[in-house]
Amino acid sequence: MSSIKRELVSGVFYIAIAKYSGIIVQLIVTAILARLLTPADFGIVAIATVIIAFFNILSDIGIGPAIIQNKELTQYDLAHIFSFTVYLGLILSIIFFLCSWPIAFYYHNTILIYVCQLLSLPIFFNCLKIVPQNIQYKNKRFRFTAFVTLIAQIIAGIFSVLGAYYGMGLYALVLSQIVSSFIIICIYYYYEKLHFYFKVDFASFKKIMSFSVFQFLFNLINYFSRNLDKLLIGRFIGMSPLGYYDKSYRLMLLPLQNITFVITPVMQPVFSSLQNDLYDLAEKYKKVLQLLAYISFPLSVLLFFSSKELILLFFGNQWEGAIIPFQILSLTVSMQILTSTTGAIYQSADATKQLFISGCWCALFMIISFIISITFFGNITAVAYGYLIAQIANTIQCFYLLFRTLRYPIIKILKLLIKPCLIGLFLFAAFYFLSPFFFINDMFLSLFVKLLFAFMITILLIQISGDFDFIKYLKRKRK
Repeated sequence: MSSIKRELVSGVFYIAIAKYSGIIVQLIVTAILARLLTPADFGIVAIATVIIAFFNILSDIGIGPAIIQNKELTQYDLAHIFSFTVYLGLILSIIFFLCSWPIAFYYHNTILIYVCQLLSLPIFFNCLKIVPQNIQYKNKRFRFTAFVTLIAQIIAGIFSVLGAYYGMGLYALVLSQIVSSFIIICIYYYYEKLHFYFKVDFASFKKIMSFSVFQFLFNLINYFSRNLDKLLIGRFIGMSPLGYYDKSYRLMLLPLQNITFVITPVMQPVFSSLQNDLYDLAEKYKKVLQLLAYISFPLSVLLFFSSKELILLFFGNQWEGAIIPFQILSLTVSMQILTSTTGAIYQSADATKQLFISGCWCALFMIISFIISITFFGNITAVAYGYLIAQIANTIQCFYLLFRTLRYPIIKILKLLIKPCLIGLFLFAAFYFLSPFFFINDMFLSLFVKLLFAFMITILLIQISGDFDFIKYLKRKRK
């Protein structure tokens, strides 16, 4: 096994353990909270969380990936960059605290004042973790980062459930974010012990400036393209519809976060060694893309036809309004799983300028679709359809620009995706025509039958395709 393949597999393995364990924790916690809190509670916190994400982008300014990519940073440089993030975090948390009043005024909800003021703490903690966390990624300590994330999730989940049970209401959701971010920075700082300088040497920061500027601009534009829908829904449609939409959106993101987000943290640290050989980088990325395509297309179909079971089982009958938006959004899962890996390839190729350009196109598609769907239709179903259309356009431009940057024939990628796409279409047709046979009152049994059916059909079709020989693999393992 080559060094790059070994590092990639090892990193993905440890990240996957944490992520998939985190799925169980997250689903249990969310299922409990969905029964203790109202859609409006989730809608209010969703608004604050979206705004926090914006401040977190301002705090990172592309520093994390730049630390991973730059191989010449000294311990002195890292300490001064860390000191800069401390000052930046303090400033941003104070600004967010002061913005709590205008945010509450804009959304006509005074509760947002207290929610935003409390959530200024995670902004500060998240700034502090940027440098130590990315040092771990740079040094390929994937097992350690996976362990830290899982521990923080479990402890924060326990605090959140206890808070909701004892009557804290929506503040239980706030407590979860504070506890999680605090635990992570404490553990990272204990192990790294970066020195803090009251006077920052900006010469260290200049070493990563050329990389981080376009990374920051991409993060900024990507933030608006991914969160404008929730900001507009909360303002023009209402908090309860936002709660339904946000719940369906977050459930849709779970496969994305726990498939590609297992791989992407590992990709840049591993693939960055190929930044001077773009063709070889594209060849190795193509293998990752092929595997993800065979997973993502059938997964989208399964989520589409299991939307009712997933929503009602995890969140309860009061969340029935999230079923249709989730069903529509599930069709974007395959596209998002594939495109979400491109950022790490742009970073590995030291091409953050092209990453920013791709992000601008994505933002344009998203903004147009959200404005049209909210202005002319004014409901979350229309917003979900707009999101789907925008994702289709974004997927086309994303891969076209990426492989043009890598100077790699795009026709090879199209050929690569034909078989997985056909498998997805066949599975969709099978579910559609056999849907009367899947009508089972018991939600658990219905979900299990659909999952088993999708798995068996997918494995059979992949075996027939010839790209992955499961029978040969099992025989070799048996020997």
